[in-house]
Amino acid sequence: MSHLVRTPITQALEEGALTRRELKAFMSRSDGPALIRLAGWLIVLSMTTFAIWASLGTGWVIPAMFVHGVVLVHHFSLQHECCHYTAFKTRWANDVAGNICGLIIMLPNRFFRYEHCDHHTHTQIHGKDTEIIEMPQSYKEYWLYLSSYPYWKAKFSELWRHFKGHLTPADKRFVPREEYSTIIWEARLMVAFYLIVFALSVYFQTFAALWYWLIPVVMGEPVMRAIRMTEHVGRPTVADMKTNTRSNRVGPVWRFLCWNMNYHAEHHYAASVPFHALPALSKKLDGYIYTEPDGYLGAHKDMLGQIKHTSP
Repeated sequence: MSHLVRTPITQALEEGALTRRELKAFMSRSDGPALIRLAGWLIVLSMTTFAIWASLGTGWVIPAMFVHGVVLVHHFSLQHECCHYTAFKTRWANDVAGNICGLIIMLPNRFFRYEHCDHHTHTQIHGKDTEIIEMPQSYKEYWLYLSSYPYWKAKFSELWRHFKGHLTPADKRFVPREEYSTIIWEARLMVAFYLIVFALSVYFQTFAALWYWLIPVVMGEPVMRAIRMTEHVGRPTVADMKTNTRSNRVGPVWRFLCWNMNYHAEHHYAASVPFHALPALSKKLDGYIYTEPDGYLGAHKDMLGQIKHTSP
């Protein structure tokens, strides 16, 4: 006897949270909103880049690089939207933007797309969710994850492994067989790009890549780790989308940087809804999903409270 798979969307439709007509309207795509946001994005990047240039040789360069780094690591948010093909209506624009973002933050775009699809299929399920961030069992584990050391270690190992032409059994669980060579060559081209940047830096005797890119990304990544934790960490490890994902009420600056991905439970309910329609979808799903009213800080307060009651 066959059984229909009950997805988050069908669950929302069956339980009356949405109608099919409303969902169709929310899923409408357009290039305009992303192009407008990209224009603002480039202005912000220009400002933070100028701040580093103006502060070189002074103590102000450290906070300038940190702020610039926070903006740079949020290229993940755009890449994430592109991997769903919802940032732009034009399909190739998602591929181009996604690959550029991936080069900036060292996240191979095609591999991430397959990995992230698996995350949506098995959200918060131990042994199946490829992106699950385990709930820290102690303050030490909590701060270690926020340091970004485990993240960078995993990403460098992953890139090097694929560069050498090796996919693990875990990789092969979600990467289609016909895409194995694509994933390998994606890693090799990414490594080649970084080597070219290094060679040009040596040839022209410039530290620009360090000051304006690499060091800021490393400085900003703990902020991205902290934000990524607020999406699922501390929520029940069950399949029910009403409880396993956390949305966060945050201010306009954070919403701009994260491309509205603070509406994360809404996104998991309907991953085909573009970033610009998530605020409207959030109003429709108000009271139906779990939302942290105190935003990112409230989510971390919740996590720390859980650690306090579980750590020895």
